[in-house]
Amino acid sequence: MGFFQVDRNKNKNSVNIFDRAKPRRKEGGKSERMMDGVAIWASFYRANPHRFVRDYLGIELKLFQQILLYAMMHFHFMTYIASRGQGKTFLTAIFCVTRAILYPESKIVASAGQKSQAREIVQKIDDLRKNSPLLQREISNLKISINDSGVEFHNGSWIQTVASNDGARGKRSNLLIVDEYRLVDIDIINTVLRKFQTAPRQPKYLNKAEYKDIDHLKERNKEIYLSSAFFKSHHTYDRVESYTNSMVNGKSYFVCSLPYQIAIKEGLLMREQVEDEMQELTFNEVSWLMEMEALFYGQSTKSIFKFEDLHKSRKVGKLYYPKETTSLISDKSFVIPKREAGEIRVISADIAVMAGNQNDATALTVARLVPKKDGYDREIVYLETLEGTHTGQQALRIKQLFYDFDCQHIVLDRAGAGIGVYDALAERTLDNSRGAEYEPFSCSNNDELAKRCMYPNAPKVIYAIHGTAELNSEIAIRFKDSLSRGKVLLPVVETEGTEFLMSSDKFKKLPIEIQQKFKLPYIQTTLLINEIINLEAEINETGRIKLKEARTARKDRYSSISYLNYFATELEVKNRKQKTDIDPTKLFMARRAKLY
Repeated sequence: MGFFQVDRNKNKNSVNIFDRAKPRRKEGGKSERMMDGVAIWASFYRANPHRFVRDYLGIELKLFQQILLYAMMHFHFMTYIASRGQGKTFLTAIFCVTRAILYPESKIVASAGQKSQAREIVQKIDDLRKNSPLLQREISNLKISINDSGVEFHNGSWIQTVASNDGARGKRSNLLIVDEYRLVDIDIINTVLRKFQTAPRQPKYLNKAEYKDIDHLKERNKEIYLSSAFFKSHHTYDRVESYTNSMVNGKSYFVCSLPYQIAIKEGLLMREQVEDEMQELTFNEVSWLMEMEALFYGQSTKSIFKFEDLHKSRKVGKLYYPKETTSLISDKSFVIPKREAGEIRVISADIAVMAGNQNDATALTVARLVPKKDGYDREIVYLETLEGTHTGQQALRIKQLFYDFDCQHIVLDRAGAGIGVYDALAERTLDNSRGAEYEPFSCSNNDELAKRCMYPNAPKVIYAIHGTAELNSEIAIRFKDSLSRGKVLLPVVETEGTEFLMSSDKFKKLPIEIQQKFKLPYIQTTLLINEIINLEAEINETGRIKLKEARTARKDRYSSISYLNYFATELEVKNRKQKTDIDPTKLFMARRAKLY
């Protein structure tokens, strides 16, 4: 019977290093054979990076991590949308060192919404190095600092972290990683980060004549974008959609979205923890869909408030905190500053007394009204919600914040339980926790309510709102106008807020549970935005707007901030009519609390 052999090397222009029939080199002997072995193993590990991670780094990856690592290695463009608990930063660090070792002279730039996020990748690499003697031998230098973090390898590869801003210009790379790219401005991605990608990595063997004209051996630059899900109106979703179309058309693109269930299945996240989070009073369906389900959320088609307007208004970095929070840190940067000339401070309250996911909560919003040529900027500096709290307790909390933040006005929803809170505000209030007595307050814009206060000399600081169909429509229109004109300034996103807080060395030393108290207003802002874009608008025959919640969603935070905005607009109108030099900050001044 004749000899039969299948030649699987279909590309005749390429070299098959696994072809055992090729003649041995006559020169070099042992060293040449060793290099042949290195080449074979390098090719094997490049094709199977999870085996390299297991054999070289001593790490057994989960199956989904193996698949993701393969995609990172073999596709030119990749987007990975991950839920919490999947070890995204850990996997990114694994990929970076694998790529740097297997592909000498790789230039890897890691960026993120905040530079501290990018530094976390280098921190993870440092952790890997401590547990891997082989990785220690590969790394020639590793540095972690606020301004300069990166890794250098003996083979000429390097990893450098950069901030996602204009200051990052001038870097050069052939592999770009953008972590939490939803927090990076699209213009920065296109005009700064992508410009890093210059000439691709050029392996030295391609300079040899036998490889010179083989196109498929030439390498391409890579771009990898990692993030949690966000809103469909954001550029994050645009990239996912674009990459998906390219992937299904057979191009070198890969898109993957993995929900929290896979982290539970692989033992990276506890089911009980997830179930507890879903039962918390602060549970928010929209945030859950994005952060845990890894699903993009589209705002209601009937919504009159656009996510873009809300998102771009998140500009306030430094927030104010009540006395019980600032007392936990001895840092002057957290001391509430004195009011500037012409500045007005307002606390607004939308009142509720029932607790639970199906009921509203009392929402408190504190703002600085900063005078401008065209009126006031509404700078939101603090947000808080109260669940199932007695009217007397709510009144006490409002007075605490009123004095803590040196406010001059209280905007109060007087409907329903609001009248009970008003009556409590109109009485003297003992604060046993602080050892203080607060004077009664009266109403400034409603004579009937003012008469309910039994103290004729009580400061008239309460501006009462009693929502009618006509007034609620006007409130919604005014809020949309102020928002679109950039008059409403909200706290920055949580990651930026955390970055600001972490600039304090004393904050870094605080226990995690106390740090969380400082982060809460930034989180409350995200919940506020989720509420607002869920509101559906109905316009009746008279042209009035009626807002209603989608399904079981709430609108207490919206009501609080929209009432505050309405009050600010009324002040602007009043000032324009008077055309005097009267300082509105001196009107309706309240006396300070006295200690007992």
